[in-house]
Amino acid sequence: MSDPKNSLKIAVIPGDGIGIEVMPYGIKCLEAAAKLYNLDLQFESFDFASCEYYKKHGDMLPKHWKETLSRFDAIYFGAVGLPDVVPDHISLWGSLLQFRRVFDQYINLRPCRLMPGVKCPLADRKPGDIDFWVVRENTEGEYSSIGGRIFEGTDREFVTQETIMTRIGVDRVLKYAFELAKTRPKAHLTSATKSNGISITMPYWDERVKEMQSHYPDVRTDKFHIDILCAHIVQKPDFFDVIVGSNLFGDILSDLGPACTGTIGIAPSGNINPEGKFPSLFEPVHGSAPDIAGKGIANPVGMIWAGQMMLEHFGFKDAAGAMLKAIENVLAAGTPDIITADMGGKGNTASFGDAIKKEILNMKR
Repeated sequence: MSDPKNSLKIAVIPGDGIGIEVMPYGIKCLEAAAKLYNLDLQFESFDFASCEYYKKHGDMLPKHWKETLSRFDAIYFGAVGLPDVVPDHISLWGSLLQFRRVFDQYINLRPCRLMPGVKCPLADRKPGDIDFWVVRENTEGEYSSIGGRIFEGTDREFVTQETIMTRIGVDRVLKYAFELAKTRPKAHLTSATKSNGISITMPYWDERVKEMQSHYPDVRTDKFHIDILCAHIVQKPDFFDVIVGSNLFGDILSDLGPACTGTIGIAPSGNINPEGKFPSLFEPVHGSAPDIAGKGIANPVGMIWAGQMMLEHFGFKDAAGAMLKAIENVLAAGTPDIITADMGGKGNTASFGDAIKKEILNMKR
């Protein structure tokens, strides 16, 4: 691990598809912010966790990948998946989900923020109206992969999968969410539940929320069942500040939230080990997009914004603020020859990424 004062060791894994194309612009923008704020960012690239690596080696990861990546503070990840080459359940479970579990990245963090220049699908909403975080439990819950199948293909076929909630697993994600809410101007936390239908695990989740709430009297707390919560996010997104949910509910909400801001294509995500015992991972959420890979037209904002989240997580607030402001400025300008086609422009990955890099360098300290 590096000196926490002004340096980071970052493992770069471009992965597949457009991850390979947008990664260089994420790095360029991080280097621009580092230059402006005198940070020492050390990058080292790896070719594993990609379908090309799988084709050569028969595995998504090398034998000693954990020891290799444990030397770093963070993993900067592009995308994984080429379903025509490697089935998704092999590529995903063999790479990204390995990182999350082995490195105990028990927090998945997603910003849901309406950015300037992005058309909102919700009527009469403007930048500033939608600005909340989704905190998702990331290592257990409904995605614990415990269960099985017997008597396949017969009338007796039986399938079961278990939801696993541990006290330590639930409490630590709730603590992280309450701590985040405490730093926000609204100091407001919403819990996603379904205790009126899921009669064992969700009442337990509610009990732990109530217990954790007692330690945060200054944080306004409420809860909604997941179905009506989704409706409320669409109807009144400005009500929300920090939303915390189980693995499944957080998964749903962390796509719904960015969709309400106009595009999932620019959204970032953090898979975080808060204690820093293991590296945290930062990635865009757009996936590998095989349909446009190789064309040089992918939107790089999600990759750049994921880098901004990384700096924010490690306490480099000024540099992170400069990156976010630069993204907002370029989006707000909406110059057709710069922005990519998914946002109505005629630009490409290079024009968009270079414009944000230039904007960062133009920032005054």
